[in-house]
Amino acid sequence: QVQLVESGGGLVQPGGSLRLSCAASGSIFKIYSMRWYRQAPGKHREFVASITNGNSTNLSDSVKGRFTISRDNAKNTVYLQMNILKPEETAVYLCNANIATMRSSDSWYTYWGQGTQVTVSS
Repeated sequence: QVQLVESGGGLVQPGGSLRLSCAASGSIFKIYSMRWYRQAPGKHREFVASITNGNSTNLSDSVKGRFTISRDNAKNTVYLQMNILKPEETAVYLCNANIATMRSSDSWYTYWGQGTQVTVSS
């Protein structure tokens, strides 16, 4: 069994910063790509950023220059540093990861966390 748990969300003023974390736990053999998405009320889930196990990163155009994605493989954790936040970025932020388990080490499955709420408001 594998779990992803996000943390670090909260209320921040426009222009402020937050750092989100997403920790994977359980019977993990290997973690491949890890990603952040966000979903605002009434809107589709939107890709934010991704990072491979080789630390190659990709960010959506809307967050380039303001957000940074990183990971700590020893802690099975991915981070999202968000700077200069805007009110329209209020959303639930979710992480996912492609993970091979000890039970099935030759294939991977995409796991999702429950999300953490980020509210950008004055």
